[in-house]
Amino acid sequence: MDRSKLSVKTPPFVGQLASRGVHLLRLLPAVLVVSVLAGSASALFLTALEQVTRLRFAHPWLLFLLPLGGPIIVWLYHRWGSGSERGTNLILDEIHQPGGGVPFRMAPLILGTTLLSHLFGGSVGREGTAVQMGGAIAGGFLDGFRIPKALHSSVLLAGVAAGFGSVFGTPLAGAVFALEVLTRGRLFSEALVPCLIAGVLGDLTCTAWGIHHTAYAIAAIEPSTRFGFGHLDLLLLVKAAGAALAFGWVAAGFIRTSHAVQRFFVTRVHQAWLRPVLGGLGVLLLTWIIGNRSYLGLGVTSPNPGDVTLVSCFHEGGAVSLSWLWKLVLTTLTLGSGFKGGEVTPLFFIGAALGNALSGALGVPVDWLAGLGMVSVFAAASNTPLACTLMGIELFGSGPTVYLATACMVATFVSGPGGIYTAQRQPTP
Repeated sequence: MDRSKLSVKTPPFVGQLASRGVHLLRLLPAVLVVSVLAGSASALFLTALEQVTRLRFAHPWLLFLLPLGGPIIVWLYHRWGSGSERGTNLILDEIHQPGGGVPFRMAPLILGTTLLSHLFGGSVGREGTAVQMGGAIAGGFLDGFRIPKALHSSVLLAGVAAGFGSVFGTPLAGAVFALEVLTRGRLFSEALVPCLIAGVLGDLTCTAWGIHHTAYAIAAIEPSTRFGFGHLDLLLLVKAAGAALAFGWVAAGFIRTSHAVQRFFVTRVHQAWLRPVLGGLGVLLLTWIIGNRSYLGLGVTSPNPGDVTLVSCFHEGGAVSLSWLWKLVLTTLTLGSGFKGGEVTPLFFIGAALGNALSGALGVPVDWLAGLGMVSVFAAASNTPLACTLMGIELFGSGPTVYLATACMVATFVSGPGGIYTAQRQPTP
């Protein structure tokens, strides 16, 4: 009897599963190392950022050095940057189409220059720094672990997930953000498990270093007897969608303004060192016009009781009607003129302040609408509604999940195809 006829043919999915398992095993050592290092880098950054912010509040005169601090940043990138100026967009381009790689020197450069921007009062965030450090650390380990070219994208995405998840304390949002930010409306599912591992491990590492993230809370709202169906209130759902129209429009305004400001400085001011000088002078002038310093720096908290902060936006009277606009203008001017940092925390501030301003007209609790605005304006600006819905759940709990998802998705739809990351690709038919 011919034994070859008795052999059992292996189903195709078994071979595919085995191939994916081999790929994951090859990636795992690099993902683990990158996640721990990225989480540690975020811990270092957050600790230094807290000290720098305290120093700025203790010495208000440092704000007047902002126009002088900008040229230092330009010189540092001119001297050692060599292609690192594009930051997060460089990492996204490298993931889309591997080429020259992501230089490790991006990590110390963005760390130092972001701290300088915060020290002198620039209105910038922190996610760009964490993402770039995570991507640069991942790029530095690709050759050391002999990762095949085909798997480079997964390691880089793991670095992005670890950086984002650890700097905000939102590991699931960090994982999904890395998968969602590449292409609008698409998920890069090939790196699903590496990004999940990286987001969780990066956050655990950052927490193990003693980092405590800002706590936010939204009071639970009981469905009304008239419009309540189960755990949902249809009227409240309609109000969330209505507010999301404003959140999406403001996000679109932020995107267009930031690109326009950057384009103006690049095309009209040919000396690179002069751009942040003019931008810093503009920030000083606007701060004088506003009459206070609420909209400088990170803006999450302040030792001055009268300042508008991200935390105060969750309370009645914690913001004025134009707080969101002042933060938008100062952030786009700071980043567009060449200072370094991120857009996410300023977008949190803008969304929470706008939610605070709209809550009275819509007849909803301030903290509830501030929370929806905080995550949905960022969702619309970055085209990552799924990641931001998860972020809202991780920050505020699962109670407002449906309202969070509605606000994030409607705002993203309204804002249009543009985004804060120019390397983010549009879906092809």
